[in-house]
Amino acid sequence: MSFDDIIDRRGSHCVKWDMMEALYGVPQDRGLAMWVADMDFRPPQCVLDAITAQVDHGIIGYFGDDSKYKAAIQWWMDTRHGWQVDPDHIFTTHGLVNGTAMCVETFTQPGDGVVLFTPVYHAFAKVIKANNRRVVECEMTQVNGRYEMDFDAYDAQMDGSERMVILCSPHNPGGCVWSRGELAAVAAFAKRHNLILVSDEIHHDLVMPGHSHFPMAHIEGIEDRLIMMTATTKTFNIAGSHSGNVIIADPDLRARFAQRMMALGLSPNSFGLFMATAAYSPEGAAWVDELVQYLDGNRRLFDDAVNAIPGLKSMALEATYLSWVNFEGTGMARADFTRRVEQDACIAVNHGPTFGKGGDSWLRFNIATPRARVQEAVDRLAHAFSDLQ
Repeated sequence: MSFDDIIDRRGSHCVKWDMMEALYGVPQDRGLAMWVADMDFRPPQCVLDAITAQVDHGIIGYFGDDSKYKAAIQWWMDTRHGWQVDPDHIFTTHGLVNGTAMCVETFTQPGDGVVLFTPVYHAFAKVIKANNRRVVECEMTQVNGRYEMDFDAYDAQMDGSERMVILCSPHNPGGCVWSRGELAAVAAFAKRHNLILVSDEIHHDLVMPGHSHFPMAHIEGIEDRLIMMTATTKTFNIAGSHSGNVIIADPDLRARFAQRMMALGLSPNSFGLFMATAAYSPEGAAWVDELVQYLDGNRRLFDDAVNAIPGLKSMALEATYLSWVNFEGTGMARADFTRRVEQDACIAVNHGPTFGKGGDSWLRFNIATPRARVQEAVDRLAHAFSDLQ
């Protein structure tokens, strides 16, 4: 298998390709889908083999004995992230948006404030609002083209009704890999304001060369308030399996979460567990290493071309496969530059305002697609903004 293989996903019930015309007005026959955060690559063969084995067996029943599954998670977190995880601390949820919603529901009450460092992954605000909690947006600042958190300003924002803070680490959409010092500052903020700290680390395996992810679990003194969230879904492009892990070291928090899981009658999708067990393996690790090198090549191609267009500037991508592009320098209204991208270039992208404060002049591009498509996208963008050059 090559990451250069063009796989036509249209007509396969793929939200990314089959819904772009309905949602963004980008024609399906000639549009490029660069919005939803899944990749246009097949997962590693070991994952496909795991699914095939279940089909060949012929009986799809309830999953039992998750010891191999949890052992695979332990092996991966230890070998890839230097993090030793107790298997008894692992809960499997229906993906990490579900995991986030479960945390909000379990550890806060209606009307409570939940802090987000914005702009940030749009699903956080959606589940907070749907649970009748209040989104508290702490807008980040840009320093030398990178996001930073201003905790003096955030401290002044707090009114005492906040009960939780959700961190995206690495950051989506900005692609920042937070340093140990930055993570320690988030932890100190959570302690100062007595907040449960949810660290969504779903992109932790997709880190560009020259950068290293640091798990929040390595910050000392926050175990009593920390919820860690990880998944195979982004790493191995198996988002449709809808499986993720909520990992809780503190026994009191863990008991409360277990009770809520029981109350809702939640149990995992067996296919997700079989795929994750296969993915968290030496074969899966080798595939991820190749993937990251390929994504880094896509990043270089995309950034060089986009940044050559006057008025456009992409944020330096340290992790994820999501390029965050600022159109402020064009002097155009948001509707105008968005129209050029979607109607003139026929590229479906995520709109910046959906990520919260600070996103108005931005669009998010998914570059996890064969390089020929990335080249096509940047050629279309250069043409759509040719009058600026």
